[in-house]
Amino acid sequence: MEAPDDLTSSGPRRPGRPRGSVASTTGATRDRITEIAIELFSTLGYHATSVSEIGERTGLRPGALYYHIKSKEDLLWEILESYTQEALAGARQVVAMDLTPIDKLNLLIDRHVRTIARHRREVLIQLRDADALTAEHNQKLQAMRQEVQRCWEDVLDEGQRAGDIARSNRTVANGLLGMLNSVPQWYHPGHGQDIDTIARELRAMVIDGLAR
Repeated sequence: MEAPDDLTSSGPRRPGRPRGSVASTTGATRDRITEIAIELFSTLGYHATSVSEIGERTGLRPGALYYHIKSKEDLLWEILESYTQEALAGARQVVAMDLTPIDKLNLLIDRHVRTIARHRREVLIQLRDADALTAEHNQKLQAMRQEVQRCWEDVLDEGQRAGDIARSNRTVANGLLGMLNSVPQWYHPGHGQDIDTIARELRAMVIDGLAR
């Protein structure tokens, strides 16, 4: 396979070079490719972004670019998988906590809002271009998203059983997540309310509407 031509100054590994330095360089290049892809997919759209444009912005020739990625679609999958896994891990942690259902719901809202605010570009990519995933990748992504929703349903069900939450069903969970997932469409860092204020207002609105 062709060695990566990534315009780094490290060059090919030579005798005496510290172990792990090639991996570090490769990892840094891969991270740069991902960041450029996120920027282009979120601003231009997945379909309007070419592999050659990603390579040009990253400073890589085609052969070197394909050393680091399998395909443009695989890059899209990794971008969407990464932030969805983060959202799922956060939801699972909250469900496992020894807290009241209301406290869990508050924490679910807060963590989810902060996660999608950190990854607002990835969320926008998913909303617009998730249909570009292969059937296999789409099924995996939907499975993770459904697991996130099940975490929310578990907390709502727990609250309803305890008499703390007035209503719990799939429609309520879908509605809550749909509302929160729309935040990246109107939230812009540095403009208007900060994410702390937004999370607090959304928590108050949800709890006021569902708590007994």
